[in-house]
Formats: sequence, C-alpha cells, structure tokens
Amino acid sequence: MKLSAIIFDVDGTLADTERDGHRPAFNAAFLEAGLAWNWDEALYGELLAVTGGKERMAFYAERHDPAFLAAPDAQERIAQLHKAKTRHFVRLLEAGAIPLRPGIKELIAEARAEGLTLAIATTTTPENVTALLRHNLGAEAERWFEVIGAGDIVPAKKPAPDIYHWVLERLGVPATACLAVEDSGAGIKASLGAGVPTVVTVNDYTRGQDFSGALTVLPDLSGTDLSALKKLHAGHVGA
Repeated sequence: MKLSAIIFDVDGTLADTERDGHRPAFNAAFLEAGLAWNWDEALYGELLAVTGGKERMAFYAERHDPAFLAAPDAQERIAQLHKAKTRHFVRLLEAGAIPLRPGIKELIAEARAEGLTLAIATTTTPENVTALLRHNLGAEAERWFEVIGAGDIVPAKKPAPDIYHWVLERLGVPATACLAVEDSGAGIKASLGAGVPTVVTVNDYTRGQDFSGALTVLPDLSGTDLSALKKLHAGHVGA
C-alpha cells in the first residue's frame, strides 16, 4: 500500500522538548508555587516512564510528597501546576531555546512538496504543539497538519493506541497507508498497537528502550530523506 500520511509524535521526536523544555518548565512551575520539588535530568528520565504531565506529577507526589496528594484539592493543584508549566514551556519556545531535531524540518518540507498528509499524535497539550510549530516553522505551520491529536482527547495515553486510533479515524486512511515517527518505547507500542508502521529516532532519554517492530531505529533524521522512508514503508506493507 502506498504511503499517504506521516504521523509525528512531538516530545522527543520533533524536538528535545523533554530535557530542554518540559523539565525546566516543570521546575519553574514548582518554584513559582512554593513547592520544594526539583526534577534533575536523571530523575526526569525515570519519571518519563509515566506518560502525561499531570499523571507524572501525581506519580512523583505519591512517592515523594504523599501529604500533597492527600490534600482535598490535590488534583486541582496539579491541574494548575500543569497550566503554569505550559506557560513556562511556551516562554522557552519564544526564547528559541527548543529547536527542532535534525532532519525534521527537511522531512516536513519534502512531505508537503510531494503531497503527503501530515498529522500529529501526542500526549502533550495542544498549546504546546501549536507553540512548538509556530516558533520553529512559522505562523502557518499548524495548518500544514490535517489532524492534530493532542492532550486529553482520549482517555488512555500512550502506550495505549487510543490517540493513534483517534487520528486515523479523522484522517480516513488505513493504518498501513501511514508512517509514524516516534522516539520512545511507549510511543511505538501505541503506534504499532494501532497498526501503523513506525520509524524510531532515539534521544538521550529513550536510547536503550525496547523498539521491537520498528522499521528502523535512527539517532535522528539527518541524512534520511523521504524516499528512504518510503522504501522502508513499501518493504513492510508490500506496496
């Protein structure tokens, strides 16, 4: 089946947002709220086993600050912390602190030139996605993506395949006509769980995770053009 759409993950795939964006933004939100929480790079790497920012904070509090989680307004405070984190994340983007990963801009441009459909499947918030695209690709970049599946629009986050099913339903194309670009073990479980052939680009946090079933595992997309990805896809689905 011919490749007709590319579905991108965001955090760790389009940009190194986890280490350089979300982690310092979380810490800024904690400091602003008067919390003694601080997530260094090693700890944050462990916390990434939990998908979703609000879920990650609850997981951390359960183990390191149970009194916080026992408070009757704990979930409301977590939601407010997450909003503050998003604000700090956008500020970092505006400052140019979170560039796209190598090869991403070129692949998007090549895919658009060849008429492929672009989509996003991520657990990060829609605001984060919009800000990342706008500050790295321009004001019109959000419109380049036919479907953006982000945030809490599905009940179960990655590694559940729900976000991919949601995106595929709105794209109206078979899973095998798509190619997912992911960076993590949870991400590829989600994409493959929905039947989408997947290419993985690892980063410092995900290197060494289980990527069984990936078409290929790369350090990044530099030097990998669309024709190479099409060949991988065709070899997998028998186009």
